[in-house]
Amino acid sequence: MKKVAILIPEHSTIHVVAITRFMFETVNQFLIGSGREKLFEVKLVGQQRQMQLIDGPFMVSPDLLIHEVSDTDLIIIPPTAGDFRATISANQNSIQWIIAQHQKGAEVASLCVGAFLLAATGLVNGKKCSTHWGFNDDFRAMFPEVILQDGKIVTDEDGIYSSGGANSCWNLVLYLIEKYADREMAILTSKFFAIDIDRTSQSSFAMFKGQKEHQDEAIKKAQEYIENNVEEKFTVEDLAERVALGRRSFERRFKLATNNSVLEYIQRVKIEAAKRSIESSRKNINEVMFDVGYTDTKAFRSTFKKITGLSPIEYKNKYNKVDYGIM
Repeated sequence: MKKVAILIPEHSTIHVVAITRFMFETVNQFLIGSGREKLFEVKLVGQQRQMQLIDGPFMVSPDLLIHEVSDTDLIIIPPTAGDFRATISANQNSIQWIIAQHQKGAEVASLCVGAFLLAATGLVNGKKCSTHWGFNDDFRAMFPEVILQDGKIVTDEDGIYSSGGANSCWNLVLYLIEKYADREMAILTSKFFAIDIDRTSQSSFAMFKGQKEHQDEAIKKAQEYIENNVEEKFTVEDLAERVALGRRSFERRFKLATNNSVLEYIQRVKIEAAKRSIESSRKNINEVMFDVGYTDTKAFRSTFKKITGLSPIEYKNKYNKVDYGIM
């Protein structure tokens, strides 16, 4: 029997807690139905007898308080809402409990922005971690010692797991079900819950916003030029000259301010513009390519797929719903 402790943190949300528990209990029912014994003993664990959830007038009564859990095989940290620093402060007892349980051999899994609580334990320092793509900049600013995996749905390193954002949570739960049960149970569960099993990237959902929460005005000027001139072709030297910096100094300061190299930033801005055009216009792929300053079809398609996980045609088929009328 695998003991699963689903943590109910302060500021947590109800839907992920409920569905995660339901998925593990559903696997138990599948196993019983096939003549086997149930595998998971699932408990909700919290700091107090009554936990106020963030999304509406909901209260949860945990099965156990954290100090009542002597040992467990797996801890699941659901996402929270609101200010991350305030959430970490409010959950210090739970953070210390996670660390203590991990030292006893428990594995730990964070779902979506539950990665912020996971990172606050220090257990992923120097290790890989995933979170919701929309909070990557916040995560890097708070936890620079963690190796954030852009776009990854599931990370797994030394018995510590994390997932991408929103519905990516369920892919990590399926991953854990396959690990603890078997592939058959994971597939059956994915079909029952209508989850696309083995999805590996959240990149196609990501929207690049640029990192401007810094004080380097020269770099902000360069960012604004890149974003306002996506149709142009320019080099790193061109941009450095425009903001009156030497190339080496410009590249160093750009990386420090934005967490991207200059070339990465240019590519991501151009591909974000291409994505918006593909989603909402009747233009063909070559027209979109020229509009964002690319002339080499192979280079454009390669860069587009590297960033989004899809080819331009696949992206168009997935997201373009423009009514072309009757031909």
